[in-house]
Formats: sequence, structure tokens, C-alpha cells
Amino acid sequence: MPAAYATSINSNTDSINITWETCFSDPLLTALIDTALNNNFDVLSMLQRVEAARAEILFAKGRMLPTVDAGISAGVIRLGEYSADWAGNEGSQYVNGEMMTQRIPDYYLGFSASWEADIWGKLKNQKKAAYSRYLSSVEGSNWVVTSLIAEISSIYYELLSLDNQLEIIRETIQIQENALEIVKIQKRTGTANELAVKQFEGQLLNTKNMERALYKEIISTENIINFLLGRFPQPIERSPALFSNEFPEGLAPGIPSTLLQRRPDIREAEFELMAAKADVASAKAAFLPSLNVTGDIGFNAFDPSYLIRTPESIAYGLLGGLTAPLINRSAIKAEFKQANAYQLDALYNYHKTILNGYVEVANEMVNLDNLDEMYAFKSEEVEALNQSIDISTRLFRTGRANYLEVLLAQQNALEAKLDLIDTRKQQYLALTKIYKALGGGWYK
Repeated sequence: MPAAYATSINSNTDSINITWETCFSDPLLTALIDTALNNNFDVLSMLQRVEAARAEILFAKGRMLPTVDAGISAGVIRLGEYSADWAGNEGSQYVNGEMMTQRIPDYYLGFSASWEADIWGKLKNQKKAAYSRYLSSVEGSNWVVTSLIAEISSIYYELLSLDNQLEIIRETIQIQENALEIVKIQKRTGTANELAVKQFEGQLLNTKNMERALYKEIISTENIINFLLGRFPQPIERSPALFSNEFPEGLAPGIPSTLLQRRPDIREAEFELMAAKADVASAKAAFLPSLNVTGDIGFNAFDPSYLIRTPESIAYGLLGGLTAPLINRSAIKAEFKQANAYQLDALYNYHKTILNGYVEVANEMVNLDNLDEMYAFKSEEVEALNQSIDISTRLFRTGRANYLEVLLAQQNALEAKLDLIDTRKQQYLALTKIYKALGGGWYK
């Protein structure tokens, strides 16, 4: 990876230990995030997938150990009249002196065991793959948490932006209503005409329509946050005055190589690559002979009264053998080729995830730089246009400016104020994006 990011922000300071509580200092926002981490359905579902991956480790570990089963059985065998067993035993006696019959009962009580010796590491690699996928699922859940925190923060700042826009719209409505009253008075005194009145009325109605549209958008945005918090629609407690505060200092990106350790999606891809590598080794071992050992020990008798007598009723057996595929190995070959293909796919995905992480950080750092300057310029523009409203209104009252100049001043000021709020919103959105791009938020 490159040694540093192409940005004017100092990247020598590392923010690897940043947490979402320190990054997002608004207590109302942190309360929403905390609720979402406990109730969000995506997070809850991801935690269950982690538990499923943990169970896969236990399954793979269990396959490496012998299996021991306890059993009890009872049955009867009827020997054929001309079978070798009956022909050779007809007229024989049991140990208790009874004559042997063609119907021979059989009772068994004991244990059986089987074990595959992992001489080529096939089972060991299956365990490695399961463990790597478990770690991958953990990192995946961390990435879900990070993405959720960033999404809630972004929508929260969007909501604050709408609140501030609504406040500006209402202030503008008050200004336009005052201007309308002035022009009505001037019409009655003969210094203005009906056209001017209608122009001011049209502008006022358009602004009121913007107010209603903003109110509708605020309700929809609140409902999106409620959904992410796993609850039914309700008002979202928030502090619109946050936009008036000084913008917080941005996060220092550190050196690019730290992304390998702190971005959960990169670590997730890394563990998937490790799992794919273990799958290839396991598939390769399937071509080699496997050693299987089976055995059993227990009590076996023709009569239940003799079943637990020792050592006469004790029976046992032990068998070990090597088996290797010789003919029709197409299924094993196909599994091996599939494992190889998945490994290359995991490798490419790992490289792509690393590149994506670097690009995201680099883009957002440049974006923060530009937005700081844009906000400063836009603030000066708003200040100038606010003064233009006062100047044009005074000139209009004295007849030295026409109503179109007043309308234009009001419209330009409104647009500039809304643009200023939007720029502040973009700054906060860039903050949440750089926070996510740096991989923070999943640790507490």
C-alpha cells in the first residue's frame, strides 16, 4: 500500500483507537446509536450467523475425535434347514444343556467406536477453515455495526439539516409577509401596483409550499431512523442548534497500512481467504488414502440371563484399514478445482477490499478539505445577501428600488442560506464517511 494519503491533512497522527462515542459527541445521537446496537434487526441477525459459525468449529473439531456409541439390541435368527450353520450344529447343546433350535435368539449390550486418523491433515484443515470463517463472521458483524452507526449518524445529520432549513424557511416567510404588507400599503397610496402585490404573494405561497414539503420530509426521515432502531414511528429527540456550533476537528487517517488491522471488511476478506486456503489443502488430501479404525466391545448372549456374565459373554472386535480412491475420482477432482477457484476469488476480493478502503479514505479526506473552504465562502455570501435584503427593503420603501429587486434579494438570500445548511450537512456526512472508511465504531 502507499506510504501515505494524497491529502493536505496530516496523516502521521493515527486515529486507530477512535470510538463512535468520541467521534459523535452529541449525546442525543449517541443515545440513538446505543438503542440501535441493541435492537437493530440486521445486527441481531448477524450475531446469530456468528453463533452458527461458532457451531461449525465445534462440528469440525468433533470430526477429529473418535466417536463412541452405546447400544442395546435384541433379535432372533432362524437357520435354514439345509444351511451350513444348522447342518453343522443340529443336535448340539447350549452351555446350559438345552438343545439348540433353528430359531436362535441374540442379545447385545455394549459400545462401538470409529475414528478416522487424520494422517494427511484433511480434518485439521477443515477445522482451520471453520475457525477462519468464524473469525470472518465476527468481522462481518463488526462491519455491520460500523455501517449501522455511520448510517444512523448520516440520517441524524440529514434530519438536523432539514430542521435548520425549516427554521430558515419560516424566517423567510416572516420577511416575505412583512414585505407583502409594505407593498399592499404602497398600492393603497398609489406608489405600487397590483402586479407587485401578486408577485410578492406568489413568492410567499411558494415559500409556504416549501415549508410543507420540508415538514413531510422530516417525518419520513424520522421514520427511517426509527426503523433502524427497531421501533415503531415516534418523534426523534434531537438538537438542531448543533449546526450552529463549530465543526468538529476531522479524524486523522494515519498511514494506509493500518487499514489492514482496523477495517472489519478487510479483515473479513482476509479470514475468508485463509478459509479458502484451508479448503484447498483439505480437498487435496482427499486424493490420498484414509485410515479408518472401528471397534466394539460389549456383552453378547443367546439368553438374557447370561448377558452380563463375565468373562464368558464378553465380545469385542477391532478393525483398521486404508482406503484410497482409484477409479471414478471425478467428484474429488471437481471439489478440488472448485476449492481452487474459490481461493482465487477470495484473493481477488481481498485485494479489491483493500483498494476500496484506501480510495474511500483518500476521497473523504479531500472532500473534507474542500468542504471547509466551501463553508467559509458560503458564510460570507450569506452575510452579504442578508445585508442586500435590508438595503433593498429600505430603498424600496423610499422608492429608489423596484419590487423586483426586493424579490430577487430575498430569493438569493434564501437559496444561499439553504446552500449554507446543505454545505454544513455535507461536512457532517463526510465526517461519518471518513469514520466508516477508517473502520471505527465496532469496538467499545
